[in-house]
Amino acid sequence: MGLGEGARSHHLSNTSFEAAFAAYEAVRHRLPAAGPGGACAMGEDLEAIADRFDVFLLDAFGVLNIGETAIPGVPERVAGLQAAGKRVIVVSNAAGRPHAALMEKYSRLGYQFAEDDVISSRAVMIAALDGGHGMHWGLMATRSAGLRDLEGLHLTYLEEDPAIYSEVDGFLLVGSAAWTEERQALLTDALIARRRPVLVGNPDIVAPREVGLSIEPGHFAHALADQTEAEPQFFGKPFANIFEQALARIAPEVPRDRIVMVGDSLHTDILGGQAFGLKTALITGFGFFAGQDADAAIETSGIRPDFILARP
Repeated sequence: MGLGEGARSHHLSNTSFEAAFAAYEAVRHRLPAAGPGGACAMGEDLEAIADRFDVFLLDAFGVLNIGETAIPGVPERVAGLQAAGKRVIVVSNAAGRPHAALMEKYSRLGYQFAEDDVISSRAVMIAALDGGHGMHWGLMATRSAGLRDLEGLHLTYLEEDPAIYSEVDGFLLVGSAAWTEERQALLTDALIARRRPVLVGNPDIVAPREVGLSIEPGHFAHALADQTEAEPQFFGKPFANIFEQALARIAPEVPRDRIVMVGDSLHTDILGGQAFGLKTALITGFGFFAGQDADAAIETSGIRPDFILARP
């Protein structure tokens, strides 16, 4: 069974680690090129590299939390970094939730972040839209998440009405919890009939949840690129746009080798950080690589982090 194959809804799937890793490898031609790579120095957790860096860019899923649950001990470690004068910024591909909802979530999980210390791919996409320029957008999103941050855009949810797919001027892919094979087929047919912009607010192919991997908008965007003439525009890791926004919030005198991107994914967190000239640390005990052979994946992909940490 292929990635997400056989399920009407793609929020949670029986996708294996091997299938997900292969899916990321299959789209490497659309991702930034891998840099020379790091030394893969081993460490236990963030405290092991605290003295080496002034700024920590942290992925969310697999570093701060798994689904709706904080990873044990991480709120305390993050608070310790903050108390030591380190700048800690969340850099997340969580496009399905508005900024206020993310702030509420992290607070509920025990984290204390300032408004400017949380950057989502959703916010990066919205900044690029710059009001939408009068376009009518079809929206891949979950209705229950609401439209906060998106109120100024002319939007229609993409559901079961084929006419909507034909009428809109472009497509925004931000959340796939309610997406189905039928909706994906409608979107594919619409793009074959008429090429239009496809903006992807979450480049992730999968994300770790409490009970498995969820299929994310990036999976559907790459399928569209494979099956139509669409050229999706991605916002978020591993692409430079989200790192540009992060560095805009950091004092310019901080050198890039004093900034570390910490994440659980080679193809988003580590690849993106390397391509942007940052140091990187891969978490292997939680998230994508929990229970998996990270060394083999590093060898296969050629994406080599500077540090490998057992836990955040």
